[in-house]
Amino acid sequence: MSNVPADLKYTKEHEWIAESSATTFRIGITDFAQGALGDIVYIQLPKVGQSVAAGEVCGEVESTKSVSEIYSPLTGKVVAVNPTLDATPELINQEPYGAGWIAEIEISEAPTDLLSSTEYEVLTA
Repeated sequence: MSNVPADLKYTKEHEWIAESSATTFRIGITDFAQGALGDIVYIQLPKVGQSVAAGEVCGEVESTKSVSEIYSPLTGKVVAVNPTLDATPELINQEPYGAGWIAEIEISEAPTDLLSSTEYEVLTA
């Protein structure tokens, strides 16, 4: 069973969302996703200033098993990315909900279709 913190929201594509402020949210991939990918060796981060739309590709994660797209769970603008992942992408394997965060997005519209931790656990069971 993967780790699913109750204080986060989730997507069906296995991204997590944490509120940083009323209009800014931090995103990453879930423990379930990193476990399915295996050892992560590279991440293509979105660019600061890039506009993103909910459900659209905003980056890529490459592992020893496969390459997987990262879908933005929110619509808005990327205001920060995790620069540590350039040199140590394996942080996503080690701390998917902590040091392995991917980006922060300032939203332009309220998020919809996000799952609670309970709903996400059912999805991944």
